[in-house]
Amino acid sequence: MAVRSPARVPALRFSKMHGAGNDFVVLDLRAGTAPPSPDLCRALADRHTGVGCDQILTVEAPASAGSVAAYRIWNADGSPSQQCGNGARCVAAWLVRDGATDSTAFELDSPTGTHAVEVLGDGRYRVAMGVPEFTPSKIPLAGFAAERDEYDLPLDEDLRLRFGAVSTGNPHAVVEVADVDGIPVSRYGSALQQSPAFPESANVGFAQVVTRERIRLRVFERGVGETLACGSGACAAVAVLARRGRVDRDVTVSLPGGDLRIAWPGDDAQILMAGPTAFVFEGEWLQ
Repeated sequence: MAVRSPARVPALRFSKMHGAGNDFVVLDLRAGTAPPSPDLCRALADRHTGVGCDQILTVEAPASAGSVAAYRIWNADGSPSQQCGNGARCVAAWLVRDGATDSTAFELDSPTGTHAVEVLGDGRYRVAMGVPEFTPSKIPLAGFAAERDEYDLPLDEDLRLRFGAVSTGNPHAVVEVADVDGIPVSRYGSALQQSPAFPESANVGFAQVVTRERIRLRVFERGVGETLACGSGACAAVAVLARRGRVDRDVTVSLPGGDLRIAWPGDDAQILMAGPTAFVFEGEWLQ
């Protein structure tokens, strides 16, 4: 009796990219391929047995008539994310390389809306990230009826933190510190993420004001941990500090993986993020 070999599952093609060190596995799902399961996300993201990345980005058919494509974001732990600024730039660069557009200005759809993209040259892109939202219920931030410049929370017997809170697509807490190098980012970030005040968790940024035009920033991301860069976190830090009068409206944000340029013309304007993209390698995941 002949034994039939099991059918081989087609290999999953991917691109490895990064934006200022925030690294991604990019999957093309425009033909209608199902999104990756949480198990597959965790396997791809594993830095020992997988490809290794902070997030998985899926490129999909556009959700609105004027957009080139849509994208979704999956964290290293398999959970979905609403926004990723560095990822948005990488998706834009991927689509330009793919030939999906030859325009220097186009639009992309994300889980939070439609974003205008500008091609700046030399692998750099600028993305309109939306208008920052400070209303507690929309961040979401529980336990506070009205927005405040700074919130104060006891997190355990030995820890109390003061922070600003904002949504730039994802919920963010921004803690201003004197020196980002001396902060126990993992301990403080985990404590805030686990607080009932953040029912959907949060990305926690630790920001040091260097000058009115430059800050240093480290970000502990939900579902990932500390990353080399966080685009939505850079936008959040500038939004919180600008409203506080600590920085100007056009700021260089220096993260461990590189610099991003964040411009926020006014409180009712979209916040703009510009920065680099890089292709690392192409590969096939043998499922």
